[in-house]
Amino acid sequence: MSDLHTRFIAHLQDLAERDRGALAALRRSLAFDPGTHAPAMPWVEPFAVNDGSREPQRLAMYLIAGLFATHPTHRVAAPLAQGLALVKLKRGSDSIERRFIALLGADAQSLPVHLRHAIALLAAEELPCDFVLLADDLARWLDPWQDEARDRVRQRWAREFYRQLAKSDDADAADTPDTTPTTQEILP
Repeated sequence: MSDLHTRFIAHLQDLAERDRGALAALRRSLAFDPGTHAPAMPWVEPFAVNDGSREPQRLAMYLIAGLFATHPTHRVAAPLAQGLALVKLKRGSDSIERRFIALLGADAQSLPVHLRHAIALLAAEELPCDFVLLADDLARWLDPWQDEARDRVRQRWAREFYRQLAKSDDADAADTPDTTPTTQEILP
């Protein structure tokens, strides 16, 4: 994971503890294209400028800042896809899987909308998100020259989501007694 993203998320966690106005500005920034909402710039640009970041990295940081502001967390967190699988299991809703598949298919323009919905689902169930990992992933996803990296992120997210669902199915199967009659019970 990127040291820059680790420091940036620590910065956002500090803001969450001491500056509600900053979080409000960062939340509002989600209504704009990443990096264009001037009131959010004081909290993001110092990290983008000091790093000499390329544009995709900078855009990812703005998007992460807004997403974090909607669901600030200080707890140990799971990757986004794993958290969404937990939401699906908790709610028993197939619409969560459909939303996840739409997220996987999102292009750079629609990605912020899908991510806002995903983070809102996690927040509603009080599940934390690993924003450092998400920032690393978004920096790759938003880079138009990194098709292979974007595909690897999508594939990893799909594995995390479906592994979590399979883990739950395996646990349910282990907890459920086998009620299938044996041959001895059927035959006299």
